[in-house]
Amino acid sequence: MSVNYETLLCEVNDQVAQVTLNRPQVLHALNTQVFNELEAVFSALAVDPAVRVILLTGSGEKAFAAGADINELANTDAAAGEAKARRGQGVFRLIETCGKPVIACINGFALGGGCELAMACTLRLASETARLGQPEVKLGLIPGYGGSQRLPRLVGQPMALKLLLTGDMINAAEALRIGLVDEVLPTGKLMERAHALAKTIAGMAPLAVAACLQAVREGSEIRLEESIELEAKIFGRLSGTEDKQEGTRAFLEKRPPVWTGR
Repeated sequence: MSVNYETLLCEVNDQVAQVTLNRPQVLHALNTQVFNELEAVFSALAVDPAVRVILLTGSGEKAFAAGADINELANTDAAAGEAKARRGQGVFRLIETCGKPVIACINGFALGGGCELAMACTLRLASETARLGQPEVKLGLIPGYGGSQRLPRLVGQPMALKLLLTGDMINAAEALRIGLVDEVLPTGKLMERAHALAKTIAGMAPLAVAACLQAVREGSEIRLEESIELEAKIFGRLSGTEDKQEGTRAFLEKRPPVWTGR
């Protein structure tokens, strides 16, 4: 990646990209510039054939992202607030639908917009020190970047409402128990585990990985009868690819497959 960003870092190694929020002085609070740069970097990574998995984290150990920039929120009226919500929703939807697995590596606080950002990712790994929550009700608001919709889908409506209505912050163990995160790692082991998981996924057929993401995401938004029809079409599409031929041939020949993404 040759682009220089002011609020984040990006590096690519061995088919894995790592995007790191880098505003430690404000615990990586999400302001307009952060949204602009997240949009730019994920748009680039989505079409980069050298990238198969993306890790998203915050620099240091204090925070993944502490939330929206309160200084910006304080100056919004009804119209500006709706526009800000739509902007955040659009960027997070881009991350969610970029066609590549995105693993949130939650180190420290993931509150408000930071928790919403993590929920827009494919998988969520958390350190033992992680703290998550949606405290918007304490500001006279609701989550505006998709949190009121993704949270019930992840943890169920009653648990989501408990978190939304109280604004409570929960620890990593509780987040794992309710299904908000997928794994909890000892402090200092988070990125090691994330890179290992990313390398495993990157070793799979890239077209099949993208198709799994599509089938699950799109299938969850339609009726079962339509979703299994979608599955059949995707299965058929993959059956005609060179990667499918290579995968089945490699299995029968008892050798590792060599994927080309075609």
